[in-house]
Amino acid sequence: QVQLVETGGGLVQAGDSLTLSCVATGLSVSDFTLGWFRQAPGQAREFVAAFNRNNGRPYYADSVKGRFTVSRDRAKNTITLQANSLKPEDTAVYYCAAGRPILSSLRYDTSYGYWGQGTRITVSS
Repeated sequence: QVQLVETGGGLVQAGDSLTLSCVATGLSVSDFTLGWFRQAPGQAREFVAAFNRNNGRPYYADSVKGRFTVSRDRAKNTITLQANSLKPEDTAVYYCAAGRPILSSLRYDTSYGYWGQGTRITVSS
């Protein structure tokens, strides 16, 4: 049974940092593309970042590029999202996802078949 469990959310002030972790069981992070999505209240779920399984490269939404870093730890079967310089508009529930999308579909949530339960980040101004 596949499980993705996110940890690390919290309440922070603008400019602070947080580290989100996603531990995968039932699948190998080497065999899947692992992504982070977020959903703010009243808004659609949006792509944040992903670590592509095929080329081993990270991909980011423009809104977080330069502030967030996604990394993969094969030994721990974990992906991590380091979120720096947080802004109030980063407030959302953050979800870890696993799938095997082609590169052109990496940013679409429909490309991922496995999801975690989410962890909330709240950034106050």
